[in-house]
Amino acid sequence: MKKKTRPSAPATRPSAPAPRSAFFAVIMAGGKGERFWPASTAKKPKQLLALVGEKTLLAQAVDRLEGLIPPQNIFVITNRDIVKEARKAAPMLPAKQIIGEPVGRDTAAAIALGAALIGARDPNASFCVLTADHIIGDRPLFQRTLREGLKLAAQNDVLITIGIQPAFPSTGFGYVEAGDVLAENDGITFLKARRFVEKPNAETAEDYVNTGRYFWNAGMFIWSLAAVRKAIAQFRPQLLPMMARVGKTRTAAQLEAAMNKEYPKLEKISVDYALMEKANNIVMIRGVFPWDDVGSWPALENHIAKDAANNTVVGTCENLDASGNIVLSRGHLTALIGVKDLIVVQAAGVTLVCPKARAQDIKKMVEKLRATKTYDKVL
Repeated sequence: MKKKTRPSAPATRPSAPAPRSAFFAVIMAGGKGERFWPASTAKKPKQLLALVGEKTLLAQAVDRLEGLIPPQNIFVITNRDIVKEARKAAPMLPAKQIIGEPVGRDTAAAIALGAALIGARDPNASFCVLTADHIIGDRPLFQRTLREGLKLAAQNDVLITIGIQPAFPSTGFGYVEAGDVLAENDGITFLKARRFVEKPNAETAEDYVNTGRYFWNAGMFIWSLAAVRKAIAQFRPQLLPMMARVGKTRTAAQLEAAMNKEYPKLEKISVDYALMEKANNIVMIRGVFPWDDVGSWPALENHIAKDAANNTVVGTCENLDASGNIVLSRGHLTALIGVKDLIVVQAAGVTLVCPKARAQDIKKMVEKLRATKTYDKVL
């Protein structure tokens, strides 16, 4: 995201209790997860995999809301061709609330769709926007963060983003620069959001962390339906016809027809570019719960215990003088001899071997294989 400094955010009123029935959630689950290939494929992307723990990432995202937002108030926005698998992964939700987009149009469209669906249920709602591929710890603290954010959003015309307290100077995340403290409720701190910045280089990231003013941009948002509709009308009115048409639907067939009609017309744009960089009523919550955006195989090292040789293993692996490797080998035996710092994955009839330092190039390999049009069954 480009650097942008905003006018000061408006003062906020202390959050008062809000009716829990007015709280909703939209979980975005439409990514392809290509950096987790070959385990992650178009038919079963990473949000439908149990990469960390026994449950899929999508199921974990839903579970984290238990006791805060009822299942009937949770919507999942995903790809139409994996709706059936997503419903299997999240059987605790009503099947009709797992919605498949006909084409991907990035996060602005997905959030507008979620807002339209929620608005048809409760025009006075407030909702949070989460993603299905985050690893989040300390559920009580996470829920308290969301609860206080939802309460504040219900009482104020603000767009709330969650900034994560940096654990180290990461070059893999964007950052939010925070300003003055606006409020503190039940131990949750709200600050002015001054600007968003792109993923920095290592030196800049270290400078950011040292100032104490910069936070990782977690891509999670909280707002009232009224506030986000107002922002969309001001900055991205192209989304309004889709929202209006979706809001009038009453059956699954009508909803599908509305999306088929409206989605191809939409520009592919993220909510950060469409709204957050333009609005002047942005508030940031300081997120101090454990958080990770598992974007590629090396992220597993942060969440899975290593063996005596410092290897991260999911499945079955034997090694001889091998260290620092990441191995996924369910249903297979992988044997490593004298190698270090590799990613070795056996999945879907494919074996991947890649240096950890080139994990980002896995996506390039997927693109190369797709271009040959001979490997579709493993993509």
